[in-house]
Amino acid sequence: MADTETVLAHRRDGYLLVTLNRPDRLNAFNEDMHHALRGHLTDAEETADIRAVLLTGAGRAFCAGQDLSDRDMRAGGPAPDLGVTLDTLYNPLVRQIRSMNKPVVCAVNGVAAGAGANIALCCDIVLAAQSARFIQAFSKIGLVPDSGGTWLLPRLIGEARAKALAMTGAPLDAETAASWGLIWKCVPDSELMMEAGNLAGQLAAGATRGLALTKQLIQQAAGQPLDQHLDSERDAQRQAGRTADYKEGVTSFLEKRPARFSGS
Repeated sequence: MADTETVLAHRRDGYLLVTLNRPDRLNAFNEDMHHALRGHLTDAEETADIRAVLLTGAGRAFCAGQDLSDRDMRAGGPAPDLGVTLDTLYNPLVRQIRSMNKPVVCAVNGVAAGAGANIALCCDIVLAAQSARFIQAFSKIGLVPDSGGTWLLPRLIGEARAKALAMTGAPLDAETAASWGLIWKCVPDSELMMEAGNLAGQLAAGATRGLALTKQLIQQAAGQPLDQHLDSERDAQRQAGRTADYKEGVTSFLEKRPARFSGS
């Protein structure tokens, strides 16, 4: 997993640190960045001894969304088909993160705007530096929130707040985002990467299959009635109960020692 110009990937103890790396453009997405990021996520998912991913940004921003210099229409010509952009780039990325069978932690180190905000929010656990801001910037350029924004926001913070953020484009500071339940936690800037790394390491040392099943169940819950969801829990618990990690978890509890999960 070699570094690329636009995305960096470094192995840590049990997890992969993935860094969006266009700091001069506030880590705004271009096509190369999409392909590089998805490639690193695929590698992480397919590598057994990588059991979690930590996503962050280089420099003073997490991600400013789409690089609008790639959408400059001042010279004339037809408008770009943004539906194709979503179908080929953003939607596959969101689906990949949401379906990944390993935990994905996001450390929002600065502004997260437009699609950058929503890609952060589709990760499993989101921490943000105190100076970070979340901005649904789409209304400022005549667009609708994409990359799952109109699906995620009302589920996380309710319809009233979701509509206000999406329609005004007002920045939301990290402390408020945490108090509203939009993200997991706001931490001091100087502590962000240490805390996020500790969390990713903790998840990487956990029962990987059980964590993946937990992720799937929680994501399914909003679209299932309780009766159906109880059946989904039953099926997932049956799978979890057959793992080596469940056996180790019970054994370590009975032997009064820390569990040593293998991820299998």
